[in-house]
Amino acid sequence: MSSGGQPEIATFAAGCFWGVEHIFLKHFPPAENKGILKTAVGYTGGKDDAKNPDYRTVCTGATDHAEAVRIEFDPSIVKYDELVEFFYRIHDPTTKNQQGNDVGTQYRSAIFYHSPEQLEIAKRVTEEVQKKHFDPHGTKIVTELVPAGEWWDAEEYHQKYLHKNPTGYQCPNHRLHW
Repeated sequence: MSSGGQPEIATFAAGCFWGVEHIFLKHFPPAENKGILKTAVGYTGGKDDAKNPDYRTVCTGATDHAEAVRIEFDPSIVKYDELVEFFYRIHDPTTKNQQGNDVGTQYRSAIFYHSPEQLEIAKRVTEEVQKKHFDPHGTKIVTELVPAGEWWDAEEYHQKYLHKNPTGYQCPNHRLHW
């Protein structure tokens, strides 16, 4: 664990939260001690008065919340910069408010940072990924870097949805891009 012996939190939005959670858990399975301790899908980043949102309300766009994944991780096993780089690998961060056929502000690309250190790491990794993977194609990362705010877990049926429903919908953008 970190110097205080505590896990850390990373929060990412990269389209439909089912696929984002699924691919993180596929590559960092908690049972294999690869650094992710647990995940939750939920809503964050919206209007201050949009408290305790539910899936249907978030899908209207009225709340401005993003579908996101909250990852509790052990920084002695996996570093925050590795998770940020992986986040960029698993979606298209150059499309605003869209991943594949999923369109709307709830599907935006965002990193919700939990400390000034996370912000600095996210900025650095974003610049590195932009130069290496997107500048050569003439495309620009549009991922938002915003402070983590209040979090609401999504309804239980959304948690680990693709583990419970292996043939369920998965956005084709949620794959390793490099």
